[in-house]
Amino acid sequence: MPEEKKLPSLVIVGRPNVGKSTLFNRLTGTRRSIVTDEPGITRDRIYGVAEWEGKPFEVVDTGGIIPEDKAGIPGEILRQARVAIDNATFVILVTDARTGPVPLDFELTQLLRRAGKPPIIAANKIDTPKQMALTAPFYELGDKVFAISSEHGLGIDDLLDSLTADFPEEPQPAQANEINVAIVGRPNVGKSTLLNRVVGEERSIVSPEPGTTRDSVDTVVKRDDKIYRFLDTAGIRRKGKTKLVAEKLSVVMARRHLERADVALLVIDGTMGVTSHDATIASYTQQSGSALIVVVNKWDLALKAAQEHAAAENKGKPAQRINPMKLMADYEKLIREKLKFLDYAPVIFLSALTGERTGGLFSLIDKVVAARQRRISTGEMNRWLAKVDLERGTSPAEVKIYYVTQASASPPTFVLFTNQIRRLHFSYERFLENQLRKKFDFTGTPIRFQQRVKQRERRSRRTA
Repeated sequence: MPEEKKLPSLVIVGRPNVGKSTLFNRLTGTRRSIVTDEPGITRDRIYGVAEWEGKPFEVVDTGGIIPEDKAGIPGEILRQARVAIDNATFVILVTDARTGPVPLDFELTQLLRRAGKPPIIAANKIDTPKQMALTAPFYELGDKVFAISSEHGLGIDDLLDSLTADFPEEPQPAQANEINVAIVGRPNVGKSTLLNRVVGEERSIVSPEPGTTRDSVDTVVKRDDKIYRFLDTAGIRRKGKTKLVAEKLSVVMARRHLERADVALLVIDGTMGVTSHDATIASYTQQSGSALIVVVNKWDLALKAAQEHAAAENKGKPAQRINPMKLMADYEKLIREKLKFLDYAPVIFLSALTGERTGGLFSLIDKVVAARQRRISTGEMNRWLAKVDLERGTSPAEVKIYYVTQASASPPTFVLFTNQIRRLHFSYERFLENQLRKKFDFTGTPIRFQQRVKQRERRSRRTA
């Protein structure tokens, strides 16, 4: 099998709040990176693909780098940035033209030179031609300086003309169908750890600090001739606890990524059980129409805690060993009680940290995505309908369903032609859904119904 050609890579670096994410969004034509005036928004490296004059290339946005701060989140940001820099064709050092070069800009320049990647200087926030003179001091950082405005697009053409001059001019290869997988959940339940486990490398920052991931991080995994795009989203907090603008935007972005996801992995902390907040996030996934898998993470710790509790209950005597399968069954029953509206979602128990029981995740993703894309012929649908005892679900007004057809998939959506002048009661729709699931495999995917209501008969107007 021939080795896949890698696209040339432009890596965007710089100190915090100089406009890196705005430049990334400008180059890729997306709103992937969150942009506010609050520094430190982007923490992981964010990947996108762009094209200039028929030349495709990769764009990487990195977190604001503070080289001397090696501890905690800043240290992880630096480490994440270095991974991207090592693979870069060119590194763009974004600076703020209005403030002029500052000591941190010089320090970053030296860091990049030592890494063998002398930077291309992008003097950002040049919004008018009259401000071009502001770029002069930046030649102390490097020979190649471009005056740009990431926000308004000024100077972007000259920057790309220069950087892509030697890039191969070829059409982008047709992409195979990708399966978009959004990883969602409360803060600090192990979403980034799960991403790193399925990818096999540390692409997202993993930290015990809640709220570490603020942007979403797309990571593409190829497995068994299939392509999976994982979206590691920010931990979705309760509305009352999202105070910073960045955190509020993170929630908006997480819900936006759910809208484009084929399947969502709802990660629950197995040591804490199901919370009302988990239920709220689960409702977001249902509203989005994505398929859903409930992932009970930290199962190794939950099992250990159950064993210790049993020992304590036995007053120090050797306790009977906990049966893991029974504990899973009891835990799943609890999940079903707390998340009754998600009885169609499969549950998997695993430990993202140790890798225990993660082997079945991909096959489960494939199964629920296939269900979400399933189409049933009109003939088969109406043969099913003829066998359904509709009176079992009938409300006080007798309901007749004359005809059913599937309008679309992803999620499966069915049109009902009835004798009703109003929409069917949700309980009746629930009855139909349950009957439909008994006949056809729609594991993990929500089902939608649309109703063609009978119009009230109108008296014909008398003709003159």
